[in-house]
Amino acid sequence: MVEQLRPLNFIINGRIPLDRFILNRKEKIMLHYSIVFFIIAIIAAVLGFGGIAGSAAGIAKILFAGFLILSVISLIFGRKK
Repeated sequence: MVEQLRPLNFIINGRIPLDRFILNRKEKIMLHYSIVFFIIAIIAAVLGFGGIAGSAAGIAKILFAGFLILSVISLIFGRKK
């Protein structure tokens, strides 16, 4: 027999359980550093340091993308009851 595939049940009783959105340590660190580099980029741009601002913004983008990827993986394969 062929097994019937079930969709991922993220919604329970009409609500999304909050334990799916708890960040692990690596995700918190990556989000923290992406915010730090974003703030550095904004300050550098305001002060007229275009090269530094561009570099810091690029680093922030990379770290934020990594954070998003880890968050999605954590959401899908996260804690199950």
